[in-house]
This record gives sequence, C-alpha cells and structure tokens, in this order.
Amino acid sequence: MTEWIYTHFNMTHYNTTIKKELLAALTSFFTVSYIVIVNASILRDAGISTEASVVATTLTCFLGCLIIGFWANSPLVIIPGMGENIFFSYTIVQSLGLNWQEALGVVLVSGIIFTLITFTPFSRLLINSIPHSLKNAITVGIGLFLTFIGLQKGGLITDSSVTIIGLDNLFKANTLLTIFTLALAVILFIYNIRGGFLIVIGISTLVAALCGITKLDPSYNMGSLYEHYPAVFNAFSFTQVKNASFWTATFSLTMILLFQNLGTIQSFENDNKRFNRAYQATGMSNIFAGVFGTSSTVAGLESAVGIAAGAKTGLSSIFVGLLFLISFFFMPFIKMIPDGAVAPILIIIGSLMLKSIKEIDFDDFSEYFPAFLTIIMIPLTYNIADGIAFGFIFYPVIKLLTGKRKELNKTICVIGLLFLLNYILSY
Repeated sequence: MTEWIYTHFNMTHYNTTIKKELLAALTSFFTVSYIVIVNASILRDAGISTEASVVATTLTCFLGCLIIGFWANSPLVIIPGMGENIFFSYTIVQSLGLNWQEALGVVLVSGIIFTLITFTPFSRLLINSIPHSLKNAITVGIGLFLTFIGLQKGGLITDSSVTIIGLDNLFKANTLLTIFTLALAVILFIYNIRGGFLIVIGISTLVAALCGITKLDPSYNMGSLYEHYPAVFNAFSFTQVKNASFWTATFSLTMILLFQNLGTIQSFENDNKRFNRAYQATGMSNIFAGVFGTSSTVAGLESAVGIAAGAKTGLSSIFVGLLFLISFFFMPFIKMIPDGAVAPILIIIGSLMLKSIKEIDFDDFSEYFPAFLTIIMIPLTYNIADGIAFGFIFYPVIKLLTGKRKELNKTICVIGLLFLLNYILSY
C-alpha cells in the first residue's frame, strides 16, 4: 500500500513523505475548517437551514479535496468560495429573486459549463493569453487579499464610517491573541520549525480557551444535521430556466469561477499538467456542489498555508478531505479554533506572495498600470475575479493608447470585452 501511494503521488520526485503530507494536511484543515460554519450562516440568508448547510458543505469539501488529490495530484484544497456564497445568497436569491432551489440550479449549470471549458483547448488558450505582468499581479493581489482577510479576522482592522477601514481596539481579547500568535508564528517561521503553523494553531487555541476567549459548544447535536439534509440534497430546480435572470446569474457565476480559480491555481501550480487537472477538478467539484446543496466551490486561498507547511502532492488534499468527513464527530472542537489562531498565518503567507511583484516590468506603463489595478482591486473589492477583470479590461485599452497594438492577442481583447459585458448586464 505504501509503495502504491509513493508511486501514484510521485512522492519521491516531490521529495516528500506520508508523514509530511499528513502534518501539512492537518495545518490546512484547521485553517479552512471555519468554512463549514461560516458558509452555513451565509446560506441561511438564502433560506437553507444551518444544519443542512453544514452537511452539504462538509460533503462537498470532502469530495472536492478527493477529486483534486486523486485527479490532479495537487495539494490545493477545494472549499465553497467566500465570494461565491455571498453571490449565491445576496445576488442570486435576494437581488435576482430566484429561490434557493433555483440558485442551486444556477450553481449546477455554471459548474457543468465551467467543467466543459476546462476540458477543451480554450482553457489552455485562456492561460496562454494572460500577460506575464498580469499573472504576477494576480499572485500579488491574492497575497494582499490574504493579508487583508488575516488582519480583519484577527481584529487588527475594522470598518469605519469615516475612512471605510481603520485600526481596531488593539487591547480587545481576540486582537491581543492575534498579536501574540503572530509573534509566535513569525519566530517559528524564521527558525523553520517543522509543523510550525500547526503548533501555532494548537497553542493559540489552548491560550484562548484558558483565557475564556473560546469554549466548547455543549448544544451540538449531530443527529439534527441529518434530519434536515434530505430536503437540500438533489434539490436544484430549473423552473426559471427560461427567465433572463437565471442566465444572467449563470453567466456571471461562470465568469467568476473561471477567472477566480485560474488566478488562484496559477499562483500555486507551475506544472502544466497539474495546473490543467487542478482546473478541471475545481470544475467537477462545482457540479457536486449543486447536487449536494451548497454554493460554488473554489481552490481555496488558504491552500497556501498547507503548501507553506510542506504539502507537495495530492495526498495532502486527500487527507484534508478525510478530515472534513470525520469533522462531524469533532465539530465542537473545530468551532473552538478562534480567528486569532488562524489570522496570523494568513498574514505571513500573504506577505510571502508579494515576492512576485519583482517580476512586473515597472519601466513599461502599459504593463505595470493594468497590473497595479489588478493588485489593488483584488483586496479592495474583496473579490479575486473583480481584480482580474479590471486588469483584463484595462490591459488592451492601455496597449492601444500607448501605440503597442502588436503586443495584444485576440483572446485577451475578447476576455476584456466579456468582463465589460458582464458588468453591464449585472447593473
């Protein structure tokens, strides 16, 4: 069995072991496990019960991680996207007027379209059309986005009616925990302590429990989860398929999935085969999301934490998937992990991704200005796809205005127009 694992996942080539992959998987899982509770709370606003959403989210994460692990041999983790669940509840359901069953139909159809595209030459055309400056800008933008999320989750920054964002009270319990955890994480990272991120999460959670910041939830009842789930499983509906709002939602969601996943995966996967298969895996997982009863899935940004902790193959993703499956039994303990334990890790990983900014040509305005827009708009719009859209729209415009038409390709011009059309249709 061990020999098969090493052969199938090409572990000797990637200089890794089962123990290293498991340790990295534990770090990944504890970083992304928040999605089960958070996703359920957001989908509740669309009309799906919290109990049913917990089951749907967990099963989707389990299967998505297995698919990307076995099919792509990639250490990326597949989870419902935070932007996508907001799009599901507040745009598709509350703004466009579809009910949650019809919204699941949108998720399913967009997942099928996304998957078909990933298996065609168009996906390779899409990848090759992205200029070098924008590829690196996407990585940097995602790094800033991770850092922004970390600062937000850690209570270091908060919303402000005057300046939109401002420094929060640094002496709140969760904020002090974040500062302590960040200092500890930096020390362990500098000294390259194996499993450092996992150690940080464990120590931080223990400190939080001792200080009364977090505690076990005694009200958890696993049986109630399964009582509600049958009403959601396979509940997608196409009753509004002839309605323009159904296809507006489908087009917008497909565009978001195509480019958000493209941006995330290309930031972590340099190998062409693994990139293609990881892209395909994210598409397939979206089909199951619609069937299982949750919002669209993405390759999670938090995968960076697992990769930094030593995840190199799909075995790590499979371990994460299995951890999601058994998490039903440990949900009270998972809910105990405070934001202050995870936030500093996101901040550190985000800072590491900023290294790619050195690859952008800052002597050429036509290259660095669209890249700058991508970098700044990803965190400020809280959406990777929007940041990518601004880069793709302005890149051909700036090239034309600076007399560099020959440096353009047809694909990026078409994609820029599609993004522009998407914004026009959305508003």
